[in-house]
Amino acid sequence: MIKLLAKLFIKDYKNFKNPSVRTKYGVVCAGFGIFLNLLLFAGKFITGKISGSMAIAADAFNNLSDAASSIVSIFGFSMAEKKPDSKHPFGHGRIEYISGLIISFLIMNMGFELFTSSIEAIKTPKTVQTSALTIGVMTAAILVKLYMFIYNHQTAKKIDSASMEATAKDSFSDMFATGAALAASLVAPFVNFPIDAIAGCIVALFILYTGFGAAKETIAPLLGQPPSKELVEQIEETVRQFEHIIGIHDMIVHDYGPGRLVISLHAEVPGDKDIFILHDEIDLAEKALYDKFNCLATIHLDPIDTKNARLADLKKLAQDLAVEVNPKITIHDVRMVPGLSHTNLIFDVVRPYDCKLSAEELQKYLWIKIHEKENDVYCVITVDNPLV
Repeated sequence: MIKLLAKLFIKDYKNFKNPSVRTKYGVVCAGFGIFLNLLLFAGKFITGKISGSMAIAADAFNNLSDAASSIVSIFGFSMAEKKPDSKHPFGHGRIEYISGLIISFLIMNMGFELFTSSIEAIKTPKTVQTSALTIGVMTAAILVKLYMFIYNHQTAKKIDSASMEATAKDSFSDMFATGAALAASLVAPFVNFPIDAIAGCIVALFILYTGFGAAKETIAPLLGQPPSKELVEQIEETVRQFEHIIGIHDMIVHDYGPGRLVISLHAEVPGDKDIFILHDEIDLAEKALYDKFNCLATIHLDPIDTKNARLADLKKLAQDLAVEVNPKITIHDVRMVPGLSHTNLIFDVVRPYDCKLSAEELQKYLWIKIHEKENDVYCVITVDNPLV
């Protein structure tokens, strides 16, 4: 159904990276979700009233909450498409993350309300009547939520949407919530304790858990999270294709919303080459990043001495000593300043978060070990945090 709606309402519907296409997918999926959730609410609410099931009634209002969440999602996608302005030079893409956070809060609020209602139902239990209508409506609801999970999850991956992925996870949790409500209504006539209200509590707790998980995933990009390993590898592959770029480091990726990346990095180039040739190559690398990732890219040119044999030996010594501490440690920006009494070896160390030595301990360790093997070498070491 979503594919049909996309063909009908989205021009160039296969161009998922186009901001306008992303927005239309978000609106189409959310609008269809509102329609389905309102149908589910009506069906479950009527069924809950007829059967007297607290769990089914709770599940009905969960679907009403989902419809409200979809309205927030539409607003988020529409606002995220707004063009950059003087107050927001990088656009409004992070509004989509904010809308996902609002959705997660709505989910948690509904879970809390349902939990308190279910506790009251445990204190004052009611008789639950199960019928073919109950079984039919709830089974159909599970199948509808499975379908909603599939199309939201698949579309979220295509357009890289945290907000839509939060909606997909909510639909997935709703399947189990509805299943619990159905099971409780089937068992209720055969037991003498309020299993239906207990199931309502379980449904509510599941909803709370889902909302909390969705909140974590939308808060992460707002606070600033590392780029994926795959993205880092793609960036490095794109930059390293140019002849004179022999290494990269100090990469930073800022995420201002899906399709709105700002990338900066240092590119190592031979120090003995023509500066104009190197500068032209850096410009081409920046353009290649823009073409591939639709991003703003800034590359700092880092000249290195590629023909100094002693510098190469000292660099290898420093790297070998570093990996003895932790195999994930890397070094970069290695340069040497010779003097009459000693030589300064200057370099940066990327220390992984699981390194057993602190930054100060790692500096001291490398300084001592290098000086032990090369007693005329003094080290100036800067410790960096890893990107991923």
